[in-house]
Amino acid sequence: MRKRPQSSILKKRIIIIAILAAVYFLLQWLEYYPLIIERYYSTGIYPIICHILHPIFNLFPFSVGDILYLVAIGFIVYYFVKLIRLLFKKQFKPAGILALGIIIALQIATLSFYFLWGLNYFRPSAGKRLKLADSDYTTQQLYTLSQLAIDSANATRQRVTPADLQQGNKAIIQTAIKAVQAMSDSSADFKTYHPNIKLSLFTPVINYLGTSGYYNPYTTESQINYQMPVFLRPFVACHEMSHQMGYGPEDEANFVGFLIGIKSNDHLLRYSAWHELVDECMGDLHMRDSTLQIQLKKRVLPQVHLDFVAERNYWISHESPIDVISSLFYNDFLKANNQPHGLQTYNRMVRLVMSWERERAKSRVPVDDDKGK
Repeated sequence: MRKRPQSSILKKRIIIIAILAAVYFLLQWLEYYPLIIERYYSTGIYPIICHILHPIFNLFPFSVGDILYLVAIGFIVYYFVKLIRLLFKKQFKPAGILALGIIIALQIATLSFYFLWGLNYFRPSAGKRLKLADSDYTTQQLYTLSQLAIDSANATRQRVTPADLQQGNKAIIQTAIKAVQAMSDSSADFKTYHPNIKLSLFTPVINYLGTSGYYNPYTTESQINYQMPVFLRPFVACHEMSHQMGYGPEDEANFVGFLIGIKSNDHLLRYSAWHELVDECMGDLHMRDSTLQIQLKKRVLPQVHLDFVAERNYWISHESPIDVISSLFYNDFLKANNQPHGLQTYNRMVRLVMSWERERAKSRVPVDDDKGK
């Protein structure tokens, strides 16, 4: 069999790169047309993807996406070493062909990310879809919401039993899945298809990245860090499954995870959700008025305070330079995907909760802190 000239292969790969680059810029252009994304992708193509992929990957008790990541890392290392060897040998044409092949692989991976899930970043915001105003709020309004969050966390924590805190990951996951499914059944705004979450195979590693969970857009699998404090896991599970619903931005997934949690009858899940809101509100209040934040700390029950201490000590014990580096990369990733505030996007959950609470106040619907009593 006659081999094609290397110059011909180079030209072909350059053309492929140009075509894929054009497709990428077209996708980025769609960012300015969120209604098109909403109609044809988020509520059109994406549900079909979920209907196909979720049942398939749910058959596996482990994270298939984690295995694929390991394989991908292996290939990256292999071809990078191969490229370095070709350069040292001054075989520049073969090295160029290989480098172009690597670029094409990265382009395909990027386009697959957007097609399989990432375009959800460009749909109208959750605030618009759920008719919640994403507006500024005063320090006094934040103080009032923080009081509500603390009182609710206190109340729900008192109902958490030692047995609840001894739950295994399987029980926590099943409870979260039921809560997500119940939310999906109650409203089309939170529609999900075969929700599921798995234990991350990378948990010993992601501890040092400061990561509590993540979503794999290629296999549509949600993963959770199974070693972090038990009272954090239920909320994180709901947060990651919110990504499966098509809520891309982190503040939106936090908000939806919070709603799922507080509507649940499970004591630990409800507490986990309120615990998260207290953390978000108190962090925001500290930035605005540290004196008010210190005053509110006195309102927190000792049990809840000890949970925050345990959470802080856990992450401190896993601090590493890798965490700092990964945060920088992830911060840029969020900014590149319609989240201009980067990692601070996580903290913008308070805006959505604030608006949601305003709507509840208008309807005079009290927060049911005694649910599940």
